[in-house]
Amino acid sequence: MSNTNAMQQLDAVAARLGALRNGGGTGRSVTVLSDEARASTELLAALPPRYGEVLLNLLDRLESSALFSEESCSFSQKDLLDNLQVWADKARGQLVS
Repeated sequence: MSNTNAMQQLDAVAARLGALRNGGGTGRSVTVLSDEARASTELLAALPPRYGEVLLNLLDRLESSALFSEESCSFSQKDLLDNLQVWADKARGQLVS
């Protein structure tokens, strides 16, 4: 099975994630990242099921953090973006192995 489409979806999610990590993000850019990641069905199908569970958990927390100021939210948006980057790196490792 070719992982070309899955890799393309991962590249797109990683690009949005990189933009958020580098420039900070608005609630709208978090929503776009989350929507795109959730719609990456070929990517999620190509990865072990646990990857999907972790991704959805991180996205839920990231969306919650975007609703509140950093001080009033129990989730650090920077930490969540860092964790999403770790997830993307590990997902890439799964796809190329």
